[in-house]
Amino acid sequence: MSTTDLAPRPAPCGGYAAIVVGGSSGGIDALLELLPALPATLQAAVLVVLHLPRDRRSLLVDIFQPRCAMPMREAQDKDAITLGSVSFAPPDYHLLVDAGPQGPHVGLSVDPPLHFSRPSIDVLFESAADHYGPRLVGVLLSGANEDGVHGLQAIQAGGGLTIVQDPASASMPTMPQAAIAALAVDHILPPEGIARLLVDLHRRQQL
Repeated sequence: MSTTDLAPRPAPCGGYAAIVVGGSSGGIDALLELLPALPATLQAAVLVVLHLPRDRRSLLVDIFQPRCAMPMREAQDKDAITLGSVSFAPPDYHLLVDAGPQGPHVGLSVDPPLHFSRPSIDVLFESAADHYGPRLVGVLLSGANEDGVHGLQAIQAGGGLTIVQDPASASMPTMPQAAIAALAVDHILPPEGIARLLVDLHRRQQL
């Protein structure tokens, strides 16, 4: 486990290809620190699951696009997963990473909710770990249940980098606390520290 003073461990050969982010209550506040800090030149795809009301249109793209350099979109089934973009899970659909002959693409599923949630953070994290292995970064933010813990364990088992929001900075610390209790997380940081770490990883990949 580390704090903002410690350097990230070296990226795998070829760098990190994807960053998966999950959160629930308080997650939007954390993302407002994190996503605007990411440069348009980021050489990774960013996939985000937030627990949202199932019966309302998501406003995440409207909220974040004016604040961010990276292009934002709501994920559509079979979309190609491209570097330098941010895709949000739509309400009431699980978001997955699927493999294909033309490269990884988005899968959307109406399988039953996990942890009372659809989209589920675990579903995204576990499918991304299966595809990207050590070239994946997993970020778990504020939330009020344990969704994402098994997914972070899968990312760590595959050699990926695991990052958890410091519970002291989370409006709902249950989710990050559950992850910290379950595995030896690589980094525990407040949202602005997570942003600095991701930018540092990007700069290192540019060298």
